Amino acid sequence: MKKPPSPQHHSPFDDWRSIFIALYMTLVGYGVLVAIPVISSARVELLGFSAEQVGRLASADLGGLAVGAALASWFMAKANRRILVAGGAFLAILANASCTLYSQYEPTLSLRILAGIGSGLYTAVAVANLGATSRPARAYNLMLFAFAFSQALELKILPQLTMNGIYGVFMGGYALGLLALAWIPSHDPVRLLDVEMEVENGDGRHHREHRYVPAYVAWLCLAAIFLTYVNIGGYWTYIELAARDAKVPGEFVSQLLVWGSLASVLGCLLATLVSNRFGLARPLLLALLLMAIAVGMLGVGMDSARIVISILSFNLLWIFIDVYQMAFIANADPSGTFSSLIPTAQGLGQIVGPNLAASMLAEASGYDKVYLMCALFALLGLLIYLAVYLRLRVLIPALADAS
Repeated sequence: MKKPPSPQHHSPFDDWRSIFIALYMTLVGYGVLVAIPVISSARVELLGFSAEQVGRLASADLGGLAVGAALASWFMAKANRRILVAGGAFLAILANASCTLYSQYEPTLSLRILAGIGSGLYTAVAVANLGATSRPARAYNLMLFAFAFSQALELKILPQLTMNGIYGVFMGGYALGLLALAWIPSHDPVRLLDVEMEVENGDGRHHREHRYVPAYVAWLCLAAIFLTYVNIGGYWTYIELAARDAKVPGEFVSQLLVWGSLASVLGCLLATLVSNRFGLARPLLLALLLMAIAVGMLGVGMDSARIVISILSFNLLWIFIDVYQMAFIANADPSGTFSSLIPTAQGLGQIVGPNLAASMLAEASGYDKVYLMCALFALLGLLIYLAVYLRLRVLIPALADAS
C-alpha cells in the first residue's frame, strides 16, 4: 500500500525551541485535565465536597479553558502570541494562588473558571504552534507521548499533596514556562485554510498544488472533538469514584490509573505506525468505535476485571484518538487558527460531560447510566468524522487520506 500523501508547507514554528516550549506549555495547560480523577477525589476527601460538586468544579476548570482558548483564537491572527501566553499564565497563577486562600465551594467555583480562562489562553497558543509545524501529526504525537509520562507523574505525586500543594504545582509550572517566552514565534504568516498538497500524477510523479478547504470541514471536526470530549469528560471525572463505589479497593484503582496512563505510550507508538500506512481518517473511525465499547462496557456491570480492561483501553485509545483529531484539523488549516480552537472544543465537552454525569448522579441514575451516556457521545463523534471523511473523498481525496 502506498503511503498516504501529506500536506506540505514550511513554517517558522519548526524551530526546535518553538516545538520544545509548545510541548512544555501543553503539558502545563492540560495539567488539570489529565489529573481530574485525583483532583476530584482530593476535593471529596480533603475539602468535603460532594460528587455533584466536584463534577461542577471540573466543568468550571475545563469550561474556563474553552473560553480562554476561544479568546486566544479570536486575537491570535493579529495579536502577539507571546503577550497572549504571558497574560494567560499570569491569570492562571493568580487564580490558583487565590484558591489557596478560599476553600469554600462557591468562591472555588468562580476561581476555577478564571484559572481555566488563563489556562485556555496559554494552551491554545501552544496547540496552535504545534499545528502550524510542517508535520503536525508528529508534533501532536510528541505532545501526547510526553503526556503519557507527565500524566503518570501527576497521578503518582498529586495524591500525596494537600490541596494547596496541588495548586502550588500548577503555579510553578506556569511560572517556569515564562522563562522561555522568547522562544515562542510572535506571529504566523500562513493563510487560513490554504493547504499545499503533494499530489501524485497519473504517471507516478508528484507535484504540489494549493487547495482551499471549506471552513465547514474544520468546524465539523471541532464539533466531533466536542462530542468525543463529552465522553472523555464524563468518564475521566468519575472513574475513580465509580470504581470505589463498585467496591474496588482504592489503592488498586490509584495504581491502575498510573499504569493506565502509561498505556498511552503504546497509543502514541501505534498512532504513528498506523497513520504512516493508512492515513488519519480510517484508523480514527475504528478507534472511536473501540472507545465506545471500552466505555460502554461499564454500563452493563462494574467489577475489577471490567474496570482494568476499560481504564487501560480508554487511556490507549484517548491518546490514539487525540493524535488523529488534532492532526486532521492541522492538515486542513496549516495556519493553526482552527487548531487553537481545539482546547475550546475539548473544554466545552468537559463542561457538558461532567455536568451531564453530575445531573444523572443527582437523579440517582447510577454510574452505569453515566457510562452508557459516554459511549453514546463517542459514537456521535464517529458519525461526524465519517461524514467529513466521505465528503473529503469527493472534494480533496489527497487530504481525506493524508497522514
